[in-house]
Amino acid sequence: MFVNWRTANKKKKNMEIKVLGTGCAKCKQLEKMTREVAAELNLDANIEKVEDIYKIMQAGVMTTPALVVDGEVVLKGKLPSVKELKSILS
Repeated sequence: MFVNWRTANKKKKNMEIKVLGTGCAKCKQLEKMTREVAAELNLDANIEKVEDIYKIMQAGVMTTPALVVDGEVVLKGKLPSVKELKSILS
């Protein structure tokens, strides 16, 4: 088996996760779930809560809660199950 030492020894970058929401109950729940799932999966991730409506709209999101992973909107307008969130983050 051939292993490229440059890529094998390359450190995986931190995931950038943003939870978008103005502060409603579902937005707060998504933030809590995201932090719990990230910890459970031992993810090297920076998790940020974004409540500024202008920043949310700049991301192209019109319905919250929403989840952005590494700059890509991966979920919007609903609260996922824990299983679905694990699938999204892994």
